[in-house]
Amino acid sequence: MLKITKVKRNSIAKELGLEVGDVIVAFDGYPCEDELDYLYYADKESFTLTVRDGRSGKEVTVDIEKYEDEDLGLEFEKNTAIRTCRNGCVFCFVDQMPKGMRESLYVKDDDYGMSFTCGNFVTLTNLSDEGLERICRLHLSPLYISVHTMNEELRCKLLRNRFAGKIVRQIERLAQAGIEMHCQAVIVPNENDGEDFASTARKLFAYFPQVRDLACVPTGLTKYRDGLYPISDVDGEYAAKFLDLVDELNREFGVNFVLPADEYFVKAGRDFKPVEFYGAFEQIENGIGMTSLFLSEVKDALDEISQKNGGRYALNKPKRSVIVCGVSAKQVNERVAKAAQDAVEGLRVDVLAVENEFFGHTVTCTGLLTGVDMLAALRKYLAESPCDEVILAGNTMKEFEDVFLCGMTLDELKKSLVEYGVKVRINRDGGAGLVDVLAK
Repeated sequence: MLKITKVKRNSIAKELGLEVGDVIVAFDGYPCEDELDYLYYADKESFTLTVRDGRSGKEVTVDIEKYEDEDLGLEFEKNTAIRTCRNGCVFCFVDQMPKGMRESLYVKDDDYGMSFTCGNFVTLTNLSDEGLERICRLHLSPLYISVHTMNEELRCKLLRNRFAGKIVRQIERLAQAGIEMHCQAVIVPNENDGEDFASTARKLFAYFPQVRDLACVPTGLTKYRDGLYPISDVDGEYAAKFLDLVDELNREFGVNFVLPADEYFVKAGRDFKPVEFYGAFEQIENGIGMTSLFLSEVKDALDEISQKNGGRYALNKPKRSVIVCGVSAKQVNERVAKAAQDAVEGLRVDVLAVENEFFGHTVTCTGLLTGVDMLAALRKYLAESPCDEVILAGNTMKEFEDVFLCGMTLDELKKSLVEYGVKVRINRDGGAGLVDVLAK
């Protein structure tokens, strides 16, 4: 249900006599669960609306006739409750985090509403038949689904949930309803890789184009795995073999349906796929194609600088910059550093690849670096190699808040580096943003 907090002037709701404190109970006789119902019916021309009077408790149902894009004019009390995960996945990253971090990092969401609105991945194991039908009725599309495997027995084992085998029926029902799905599989060596992964890809491709793609990502392993399910890390040979399987499947399908995470290319020492491989980059937040897009953006930004200046651009004052990144991004950033130095006169760029001591050396991506690790590495580096500016990636901090995973704030890190006389700058805009920072 939705409790009304505001009724806009000259709106349909105002004409109906709705007031603050009234409660939306149902649309077309279907129970109103949250704002997804309201957003769906806001686009319809006709429906019935059931409202409970906030003072008398009396319910009344009225017929609504309006223009398709005409809003009812209501705002509601915010509902912060989310559907949480009921699984015990053997590869769960949350279970591998140390204690004492901010509480939000331990929340295991598995909410199909957040999948629709924010692109969060969900397993659907907590989804009732009624919930499945609601998704179809409201046409909540696209959805991002953690499939992992289409082998029902194996999925129950990996997710440690006896209801996990329903995924095959759920995918089929969603496809029938025209729901677009972006799927992922976290690959556990010797479990859902090899022939099982090939089988999963083929079964999902049978629902193409409703199932748009299948991302495959390696298991994230931290040093906090005592007592957890034994999982082997991925080496170069394994990554190369897995990439060969991906290429084989995509040739079979005739489209780039299977999308491997960038980490596989890093491990295998292979070139990244061109940007065209990833289409609209609909799984980029999953680490799929991020590096290719980043390099493409860097090239375009440097080309633009060259074109505007009729050749090599010169800084007003020479400077030395250092890009801070995770170990897996070192070679890519070194390529960027060289290209930037070649294009911008007076610029020297170094790359500082930081080992992840907080989570363990098996965690190598930039986005999981902590403030404490970056600060320790920078102090050691700057003591030996003075420079003018330090460049940090924006994705190392909480969205909309300058705080790192470890709880250290950006201001605290800056104050700790004052003695070195460096300016700390943040790149929040990919390859183009990095070039913009370097060229100023």
